[in-house]
Amino acid sequence: MSPTNIIMTGTGGQGIVLASRIIAEVAFKSGLDVKESELHGMAQRGGSVVGHIRFGSKVYSSTIPLGHADIMVALEEMESVRYLPFLKPSGVIILNRKKITPAGSEEKNYPDRIENALKEKGYIVYPVDAEKIAKEIGNPKIENSVILGFLSVLLKFKEQTWIEVIKDAVPLKTVDLNIKAFYEGRRLAKEYAILEQGNGNIRKKKPKTTST
Repeated sequence: MSPTNIIMTGTGGQGIVLASRIIAEVAFKSGLDVKESELHGMAQRGGSVVGHIRFGSKVYSSTIPLGHADIMVALEEMESVRYLPFLKPSGVIILNRKKITPAGSEEKNYPDRIENALKEKGYIVYPVDAEKIAKEIGNPKIENSVILGFLSVLLKFKEQTWIEVIKDAVPLKTVDLNIKAFYEGRRLAKEYAILEQGNGNIRKKKPKTTST
C-alpha cells in the first residue's frame, strides 16, 4: 500500500517545523512507518519553509515525489502556489487565509484570488482563517494548532493521540491554548463536512486517510 503524503508550506515563524513533527509523531504512535523532512529557505523570519511527512505500512523515502502529495497544508497563501507541483491532481489543500509579503516586495504586488485560482485548477480547497481564530482564543501564534485540528478530521487518527502529542510538543504554559485551538480547528472541519453533505456535494475523491 502506498504511503499517505502530506506537504506543509508556510514561512519562518509560523510553526511549520513544529506542526510537521507533531503529525509525524501522531502517525508513529499510531503504529505506522514514518518519514519526515524539512527544508528551510532564508534563515530570517519570513523565509519559505516546507515540510514533507509520509506515513504508511512501509515508507522508503522522506521526500514526496512531484505530483504525489495527497494533502497540502498551507499556512500562507503564496506558499501554496510555490509548492503546488508536489500535489496530486484534485488533491486537498487546507489553505490558511494569510498573506505575508516577501521581504523586498510591496503588498500591491501580492497576487490576488489565489484561493479561487486553486479551486479553478480542480483542487479541493478548505480555506481557514486560522490567525483570526487564534487571536480570538488569545494568542495569534497558535494558528498552526488550529490548522492541525482541521487536518486531524481528515486523517482519522485517534483524537486522544493528537492531544497527547500536542501536550508533549508545545511549551507547558501554552498547552491549554494550543488544545483549545486544536479543537476549534476540528469544529470547523466538521462544519465543512456537514455543509458539503447538506449541499449534496459529497466528494468522490477523498484524500487517502489512515484509520487506527
